[in-house]
Amino acid sequence: MRLNRRELIGTGAAAMSLLALPGWAAIADPWVGASEILARIRPPRIPARSVSIVEHGAKGDGVTLNSRAFAAAIAALSSKGGGRVIVPAGRFLTGPIHLDSNIELHVGDGATILFSTDPADFPIVLTRFEGVEMMGLSPLIYAHCKRNVAITGTGTLDGQGSGQHWWSWKGPWKGTVDGGWRDGMPDQRAARRRLFDMAERRVPVEKRIFGASDYLRPAFIEPHGCDNVLIEGVKLRGAPFWQVHPVLCRNVIVRNLDILGHGPNNDGCDPESCTDVLIENVLFDTGDDCIAVKSGRNEDGRRVAVPSRNFVIRDCTMREGHGGITIGSEISGGCGNVFAERCTMDSPNLDYAIRFKNNAMRGGLLEGFHYRDIAVGEVKRAVIACDFNYEEGAKGAFTPALRDVTIERIAARRSIMALDAQGLPNAPIERVRLSDCAFDGVTRPSRIAYTNGLVLDRVRVNGAPVTQL
Repeated sequence: MRLNRRELIGTGAAAMSLLALPGWAAIADPWVGASEILARIRPPRIPARSVSIVEHGAKGDGVTLNSRAFAAAIAALSSKGGGRVIVPAGRFLTGPIHLDSNIELHVGDGATILFSTDPADFPIVLTRFEGVEMMGLSPLIYAHCKRNVAITGTGTLDGQGSGQHWWSWKGPWKGTVDGGWRDGMPDQRAARRRLFDMAERRVPVEKRIFGASDYLRPAFIEPHGCDNVLIEGVKLRGAPFWQVHPVLCRNVIVRNLDILGHGPNNDGCDPESCTDVLIENVLFDTGDDCIAVKSGRNEDGRRVAVPSRNFVIRDCTMREGHGGITIGSEISGGCGNVFAERCTMDSPNLDYAIRFKNNAMRGGLLEGFHYRDIAVGEVKRAVIACDFNYEEGAKGAFTPALRDVTIERIAARRSIMALDAQGLPNAPIERVRLSDCAFDGVTRPSRIAYTNGLVLDRVRVNGAPVTQL
């Protein structure tokens, strides 16, 4: 049974209480928790019937707008209890696709879904922008409060983001490609400030209406308030904004994706306020964090109060991006019980391999993170970063907390620092343990500030064993 919004919020509050129990992470083998998460996660059950969008008039010529054909195919299957919507080989232009319960969107071999770049094609829906709830432009693929939804196949989803479309809405941006913005062009900055102010004042979400003239870009894939979600196999290209963005979902599988996007804020996968999530065998090559686990920004995150919890991340490859596996920064609802293993991270343009970012404006309890067998070739800055000085830093009334982090068997070939751990005077980072780790090619000493309980067990830096960083 799908939880309604009030039940989701109640579940989040209960989870926060559990996370706050002293010593909850101090079990003999915390990886038992990963096994328990995996035992609960199951793919959605989709009925065996199927229909091709071509049967509903779709044309794969890359020019015809097929929004009605996609909607008709979904509605036809939904009226029968669900099934698989097949996109065959071709280039199918469409506006946003809204999935229903028990529906699988299958993008076949040789198929490309091209999403419209005309904001007029995008209806206003309940969404989140940078961790804040609003009524904004629909994500390119969206499902709201549905059960059993899937996106599968070997084809391509192309958001057509570029310097000519969507990316310029960011405004000034230092990226690896041309974001398209020039002095005098409109951008998101005024609307972004207005949205954040509304959230701080707790303006009702239904009154936070932002349209095309506000320049807040839509996410690529956003199941919102859904149970049993599968996103598997497809290639993502040309994202306007965040790419895979589950919000308030339970039982989520993100698997075997090829994610390439170097536009502004092109995070790869940003699960937000979700429970029981598996991310595996995904290739990330992004213009922002590869994976960034989130739970709402500032007052809005505290209002909704649903943490992200119970994650397993494994066998992923991270190339470019700000962080390989990141927690935050929109993390005010809290986060805990995250496991990551057998990931490979390697690029001179990847800033950090493992990153936690928070501050005193965000707050939130972050507790219970267990990483092992991480292979790091080269990163631009530190291999591991725990940063409470991110953006506003200490300028806020909400104490951030990070504790119980264990990292085993990380091997890094080149970085400036092994560890950059910066707590705050009134909010030290607590209990970080590094075991059987090797950091080679390190050019500067680690930076440690306001960090208690740092334990080094068989750690080597540039080939030499160390007892402190």
